[in-house]
Amino acid sequence: MFDREAMPRQVNIVEVGPRDGLQNEVAVPTAAKVELINALSKTGLRYIESASFVSPKWVPQMADSSEIMQQIDRQNGITYSALTPNLKGLENALAVNTDEVAVFGAASEQFSQRNINCSIDESLERFRPVIEQARAANIRVRGYVSCVLGCPYQGEVPLEDVTRVARQLIEMGCYEVSLGDTIGVGTPLQAARMVKAVLEVVPAHQLALHFHNTYGQALANILACLELGVNTIDSAVAGLGGCPYAKGASGNVATEDVVYMLNGMGIDTGVDLDALIRAGADICHHLGHGPRSQVALAELAKEG
Repeated sequence: MFDREAMPRQVNIVEVGPRDGLQNEVAVPTAAKVELINALSKTGLRYIESASFVSPKWVPQMADSSEIMQQIDRQNGITYSALTPNLKGLENALAVNTDEVAVFGAASEQFSQRNINCSIDESLERFRPVIEQARAANIRVRGYVSCVLGCPYQGEVPLEDVTRVARQLIEMGCYEVSLGDTIGVGTPLQAARMVKAVLEVVPAHQLALHFHNTYGQALANILACLELGVNTIDSAVAGLGGCPYAKGASGNVATEDVVYMLNGMGIDTGVDLDALIRAGADICHHLGHGPRSQVALAELAKEG
């Protein structure tokens, strides 16, 4: 039985569709990305991860990030953020007035070695100057920890590795750490156990949940963790994104589904669900597939 009194009255939604979502989809025109961000800006969302300043050699879908940040119609009260894995990325992000930046670490040693060819500790040291320079420029830094509930290479990831990386990112200057089930293999008890472990070293107000929906467990995992005091959730409109380690699998949990669930529980998000559904449907026209949100599919079906 869930304890509603232990759950937050309000949840902050971090919309990651334009970055984490679209970087794992087929490339779409810059204008379509700008239209998506502008549409999301009218839904009540207060945080939109909009770009990624990484090498276009590795992530060609994000090669137009500077153009996007220059062309979007920014709204007051909304944070438009970007991923910046190195100093060059940070420099490019600052050049186009990015509001906030993020760095991305892994809790899995094998994932770190296979993806960026260095150890976890080495990767964190690479982020140190990025965080220091961002903070010197009065830019807040968000930290991501991937593979918190499983790794495509090593399988199970020890809880002590998750807690160590989360703690180090906070100590290095990140104001918040997002805990990512990158391959979406976690289940509710596992998710709650992981969050409880991290809460021993990082307070709840500095944590976020980033659960992928590869095996259909994301909403259940979020629900299992809401009682623990975490009130920030990462999600992607229309369930944008895939899982490169599970062919054909969905990626991020859909923002529409998260908002619908929270609305039904009396938890405020400040997000207009109808406007969100329309924004997701519009970008899906460019992607060649429908929304991966069950809520969006149900509501759009009513339109015939």
